[in-house]
Amino acid sequence: MTDAEWRVVRDALPVPAWLEGRGGQPEGYCHRQMLDAVFYVTDNGIKWRSVPADSLSDSLG
Repeated sequence: MTDAEWRVVRDALPVPAWLEGRGGQPEGYCHRQMLDAVFYVTDNGIKWRSVPADSLSDSLG
């Protein structure tokens, strides 16, 4: 996803409750990385186990 596409998509996503002081805790994954993973699978038609191991490694800590 390009930066320009992300700017459009990000505005359509809800703001997490914890960022607005309504409780809850931070998500475990970056929304952009999750969408990139979904687009990758949709585009390539692969099984989840075939997604590159490092695709979400930054979010996993």
